[in-house]
Parts: sequence; C-alpha cells; structure tokens
Amino acid sequence: MAQIEVKVPQLSESVAEATLLQWHKKVGEAVARDENLIDVETDKVVLELPAPEAGVITQIIKADGSTVVAGEVIAILDTDASAQVSPLEIKAAPAPQSTNEPTPVAAPELANKSNVAMPAAAKILADNNMSTAQVSGTGKDGRVTKGDVLASLATPKAAAPATAAAKPALQQVAAPGKPSLENRPEERVPMSRLRARVAERLLQSQATNAILTTFNEINMQPVLDLRAKYKDKFEKEHGVKLGFMSFFVKAVVHALKKYPIVNASVDGNDIVYHGYFDIGVAVGSPRGLVVPVLRDADQLSIADIEKKIGEFGQKAKDGKLSIEEMTGGTFTVSNGGTFGSMLSTPIINPPQSAILGIHATKDRAVVENGQIVIRPMNYFALSYDHRIIDGREAVLSLVAIKEALEDPARLLLDL
Repeated sequence: MAQIEVKVPQLSESVAEATLLQWHKKVGEAVARDENLIDVETDKVVLELPAPEAGVITQIIKADGSTVVAGEVIAILDTDASAQVSPLEIKAAPAPQSTNEPTPVAAPELANKSNVAMPAAAKILADNNMSTAQVSGTGKDGRVTKGDVLASLATPKAAAPATAAAKPALQQVAAPGKPSLENRPEERVPMSRLRARVAERLLQSQATNAILTTFNEINMQPVLDLRAKYKDKFEKEHGVKLGFMSFFVKAVVHALKKYPIVNASVDGNDIVYHGYFDIGVAVGSPRGLVVPVLRDADQLSIADIEKKIGEFGQKAKDGKLSIEEMTGGTFTVSNGGTFGSMLSTPIINPPQSAILGIHATKDRAVVENGQIVIRPMNYFALSYDHRIIDGREAVLSLVAIKEALEDPARLLLDL
C-alpha cells in the first residue's frame, strides 16, 4: 500500500495558523490528482488544498473546524487503493482534544455523515447539553444543521415522568404587558479568521494612529457625462464596463503625486516615502471585507483598472484571492456608496497613513454663480494619520481629487 500524507500547505510569513473549513471528500472516496480536498482559511484568504496524487482517502486526521499549522498532516491518501474500498471499514482518527477549544458534541465517523453536526450546530448543542442523537439532521448526508438544532429547541418537550414532578421547577413568567421570556433564540458563532484579523487591525489602527478626517463635496456631473458618452464604445473596445472606480483611482493617484506624504507610512521614528502607487480597493465578500491591491496604479489605463477590479470582485466572491493580491498597498479607496452610505469616517488600513471614503451620489441643491441648481453630489472623506500628515496636505490632496473629478481633463494634462 503506497500511502501519502496530505499536509497543510506553506502559509505566508505573517500567518501562523489556519482553520480547516470543509472536507469535500469522505473517507473511502477516490480522488483525482489536483482535485480540491478541503478549503483552508487563514486570516487573509481561503486556500484550496489539492490532492498530491490520485488515490483513495483512507484516513482523515483533522476534522472540519480544526486549527492547523503549515506542514501539519491532516489526512492519509492511498495511491494503490481501489475506490471500492468500503468506507465503513475505514475510520477517521479522532482530532486531538485541546484545552482551549470546546469538546465536540460527538466524535462521529467521517465515513458516515448521518447525525454529524455542522460547526455552528455543534456549538449550540454543546451550550444546551444536547447530543446529535436528539436531533434529526436535514442537511446533506443527514448532517445536523443549525436550523435543525434551533427547530428542536423550539419544539415543546414531552411531559416529564410523574416521579420527576416531585420538585416543581421554577418558571420565569413575564409580567403583564411584557414580552414572553420564551422563544427568544440566540446563536453564538466564532469569528472567522478573516473577521478576527480585521477586528485586530482596526483596533490597532485606532490605537496607534492619530486619525483625523476631512470632508469635501464633489460634483459628479462631469464624470457622469463622460461615462454616458463613451460607456458603450468603451465596453465594445475593451470588453469591460466603464465604472466609476477607475476615475476615483486615477484621481487619487493624481493627488498622491502632488502630495507624496499622503502616500507615505510610519516605520518607528521614520517616515517611509513610497515611490510607487499601490492602491488598495476595499471589496465586500461573503467572508467579510477584503482589500486587494492595484499594483503600480499610475501605470494602468482606465480599462486596465476596470478589468482588474472586476477580476478582484469575482475572486472575492469565489474566495480565490491570493495572499499576494492582498499584501501591501500604500493607500486605500473604500466605496461605501455602492451600499447606499451617505457619510462615514473610514479607518486607516495599517501601515498606510490615509484612506479615502466615497459615498452615494445624490441630487442636491447647490449654489453656482449665485443660482440654486440641482447637481449630483458626492461627499468624499479622507481619513489621515495626523502624526505625519498636516491638515494642509490632507485638505489640499482632497481638493486635488475634487478638481480632477470635476474636470477630468486635468488627469490627461496632469494639471
């Protein structure tokens, strides 16, 4: 029997450990070479772990939800075994118990998924001193889902035997006019590694940066007119839609060239001036907020930027962004306007020193040449680290962004 160890892939230098999300193969199942066996989540990305060779999974050492490190063995693959091997004869090794983690609700055989509790369901079962035997699973292969557990908890229990009624239980009775104290379900779910990392970095940013935010309003009519005039030709020529983020990125680079301190960062007692423009673009994903980076954005055309942002969006949706694509960055653009945000004070993404928050464009009454007119206005917010960026540079850089968007010809003429 030729057995191969399936190991956790090498993680980046800044990532110490990872979490196994979900096995896509069961013990006894045949796998093809390079077929994805399991998704591995770090605090930055979700990695796919491909099968090193074709064969049959004979043992799963680390179950879903386990914490692992690079190089750790999580399964055994037999390259000589036949797919006809009965999975019932092959049992997964139990995951080692950790004093820092809750005891699993059950230690089921991975070869038989019936009554296996999903991670969220297992936590609720443990909190209520229940086992999977008490709940009927409706998930794939009979797995017990979170909904199954909540439904079970909401179902009235059968009357207790008479012998148990000797000591009447204390009941909480809601006061007249007050809401019932029953049927108020709660769910406790551990943070994903990405969410925990985002929380850590945001707290770090607020604790170490002297964050100040300056605002300005932008008349988006020139960009809207330019986009309306050329969007059809642009899409036909470049095969991608002409959005707004490319204009925002170009305007940002335009301003950063004028005021390099806004593109700098702090390293101890030093100020590091970056001679390049790697612009992070905040993107929402099912796992949370991610910030892939547009490398050398000053050298990218409008079409290049649109294509790259579209690629980032799809990768974020599929969980395919690589660590390299989300590492670094000298400045970040966050467009909360896509979700309807009207105004916000964005938090700096360390070790950067500034971030631009963009919001929803709305028609508003403004005064031009002494006349009240209706214009599509957008409030821009620039949060900056006041330790190295003075108010003058912050305000003027935001004014430069405003001027570039209200007169896009400035981007072409570099004015």
